[in-house]
Amino acid sequence: MNTLFRILLVAAVCLLVYMNYESIMGPIRFDKEKSIRDKATISRLIDIRKAQIEYRNLKGTYTANFDSLIDFVKNEKIPFVLKVGSLTDVQLEAGLTEKRAMEIINKGKQKDIELNGLTNFRRDTIFVNVIDTIYPKGFNADSLRFVPFTSGTSTFEMATGELLNASGYVMRLFEAKTPYKVYLNGLDKQEIINITDKAVKIDKYPGLQVGSIVEPNNNAGNWE
Repeated sequence: MNTLFRILLVAAVCLLVYMNYESIMGPIRFDKEKSIRDKATISRLIDIRKAQIEYRNLKGTYTANFDSLIDFVKNEKIPFVLKVGSLTDVQLEAGLTEKRAMEIINKGKQKDIELNGLTNFRRDTIFVNVIDTIYPKGFNADSLRFVPFTSGTSTFEMATGELLNASGYVMRLFEAKTPYKVYLNGLDKQEIINITDKAVKIDKYPGLQVGSIVEPNNNAGNWE
């Protein structure tokens, strides 16, 4: 009987030690994995923001549709100013601007070009592929819609909106987001519940988000 008691006592002690260890290491492991997933998800949201800004610059508005955004990244071209040379302080103090400099050059009078010191000054607008301009070589545009660590089963929520400011100007807005429960799926459920409840209590979005259709924020991410 004493032997059985000792065995049970040792087992109980081991279990207690394990539970104490897990109470310490569990949150540490969660925070470590969360940091990895945060970084990947933020990177994807920044990629979405880059595409939306160029989309707005070219089309005058944002899009709430990933098919449209991805097609834009893959197939559209955007203007790019190729700059050769720059105006000196003397030229600027004399009132010469880049616009005026190009007017002189475009008139094609060699004497005026040389007189104004613009022989090696050029501003040429060329059109380049969106994907080659704002992303590194080999970027996969189709990945924009998918939330990292979800095996392609979950997509970001994306929406657009408009707000009228005090001056009567219509402000175009967009947002893209994903909640903790999506991109942290598979990690400790209680930890996910805890950080979700904490965000809700302070009236913050319980996840990662870039932009906002509720209030203008210059397309900032809620991690910035």
